Amino acid sequence: MIRREKLFAPLPTLLTLGNAACGFGAITFAARWSGSDSATSLFIASCLIYLAMVFDALDGSAARWAKQTSEFGAQLDSLCDAVSFGAAPAFLMLQFSHSRDYHPRLLWLIAVLYVFGAVLRLARFNVETDEDDSHAFFSGLPSPAAAGTVASFPIMVFGLKRLEDTGKNFWWERFADWLDPVTVTMLPWITLAVAGLMVSRIRYVHLFNQLVRGRRNRQHLIQLLCALAVIFVMPQMSAPLLFCWFAFAAPARALWNESVMRWWRRGQPSLATDRGGPISLPHTEPNSEPQTDHSETDDA
Repeated sequence: MIRREKLFAPLPTLLTLGNAACGFGAITFAARWSGSDSATSLFIASCLIYLAMVFDALDGSAARWAKQTSEFGAQLDSLCDAVSFGAAPAFLMLQFSHSRDYHPRLLWLIAVLYVFGAVLRLARFNVETDEDDSHAFFSGLPSPAAAGTVASFPIMVFGLKRLEDTGKNFWWERFADWLDPVTVTMLPWITLAVAGLMVSRIRYVHLFNQLVRGRRNRQHLIQLLCALAVIFVMPQMSAPLLFCWFAFAAPARALWNESVMRWWRRGQPSLATDRGGPISLPHTEPNSEPQTDHSETDDA
């Protein structure tokens, strides 16, 4: 056992540093884009952010497997996440949207707010998390998911441009011509929205833990089949659709429960019976799961 620990002790650190290398590489490739028609540099930068997500998911598992979890590794992981999921997506958004009619100071402000959200998210995780967490939910949008949401749009535009260049489908060409400027216009506001969701207290499910370790019920199976159908039918658009669904479905559900369902429950006790007299219904709260504010494994 001691021999194995000594042999694999550098592995978690190397995986974490690979996360930082991908983040720095994403900034480097995004800086190469000069606003020309080709979006290859932004596509590579986005792919490097996704590769950083892979390293971020593996380093914690490797540390637990090698029994090398430590406070040093947790702090190093957060520092690397600040580069890959904080600075890199913000700079990618700046490069992607600078050709539109936005004031440069507005784009810079949105990028800075995104970096603030990512850094605060990571700092809160370091302070609040402990080893007794159930690792079933996130408190606030995880920073890798926020970065994946931002990075998914340059990937979509690159895929649509490649589809447009082939010229095999007239309707896809028309759709790509319409969607390209719309995407560039919307991305700064999507970036601002996920920045706010990172510092929120909205609960997000831990998809990896639920798929690998949790119980897979019918709802999970339906969601997985729908995701596979989206990837198969619209591969160019699957990344932004799936990431935006994960990012915005939880706040939409919370808003529905806090507004519509509360209003509906408030009107229930005033229902009348057939005899014309009011009846009192027992007050029931919706089923809720135990609150778990900081349940990430390798933040997020």
